[in-house]
Amino acid sequence: MGVTGSIDFFHAIAGLLVGLLVGLTGVGGGSLMTPLLVLLFGVSAKTAVGTDLLFAAVTKIAGSAVHGSRESVEWKIVRRMAMGSVPAAVVTLLVMARMGSVGKSTEHVILLSLACLLALTSLAVIGRKWLFRHAHDGAAQRSPIVELGGTIALGALIGVAVSVSSVGAGAIGVTVLFVLYPRLPVARIVGSDIAHAVPLTLIAGTGHWIMGDVNGTLLTNLLIGSIPGVVVGSYLSSRAPDKVLQPLLAAVLAVSSWQLFVKANAPEKVKVDVIAPAKAAEVR
Repeated sequence: MGVTGSIDFFHAIAGLLVGLLVGLTGVGGGSLMTPLLVLLFGVSAKTAVGTDLLFAAVTKIAGSAVHGSRESVEWKIVRRMAMGSVPAAVVTLLVMARMGSVGKSTEHVILLSLACLLALTSLAVIGRKWLFRHAHDGAAQRSPIVELGGTIALGALIGVAVSVSSVGAGAIGVTVLFVLYPRLPVARIVGSDIAHAVPLTLIAGTGHWIMGDVNGTLLTNLLIGSIPGVVVGSYLSSRAPDKVLQPLLAAVLAVSSWQLFVKANAPEKVKVDVIAPAKAAEVR
């Protein structure tokens, strides 16, 4: 089979669209791709999370390279967040590995975690400008210790959330960074968040790969679209139409959250075995 025979264009298009959003807003690596894989393509929750983490890692390497070349990364923030996120991710992965293979109950927890985090992310996107406006009021009174501690704590929270569900490094991280560093330009906040996500998703994705939760073919197809998408989005990030993009993104996240919640709580289908007439006769 040739190379084109193994390419799934629907997966590539999904990667392209998500990569574009990641470059534009810093949001979408886990918040959109994992629900797309679960809801649209029927991928199991654990495989979707593991594959999406490595997808986000490679995608955000390309995005952070563009932001770095434009000097829109605040490396101090990246280091502070990594101080919390990397140890938290390692501990979370060790706990997950010790729990053993993912069963129905664990997959239910993953789906519910995704639904809750997506709902929070949707609210964060909607309230981002409000938070940004009001963050200026307390910026003068905020001590450097609070700024440092808050950034490390944010990193730790994201490290746990990303390792479990692949969601959290985008909109929630960007929104809290707006509050902690209100004087920084939007492009530097987005660039810093994308750069921080690289080591975190690489560590978390490698852990899930070791546990067998990564689909290599699916990952390749997604990256075919996402890499050019994130490069274009990163270059256009300073011109993104926030008034249109943010409400649309929030709506997509809210719908995805609801659909995952419904899927997690859907009653399990009972399989009925039909006995062939010949075998039924034998039973008698």
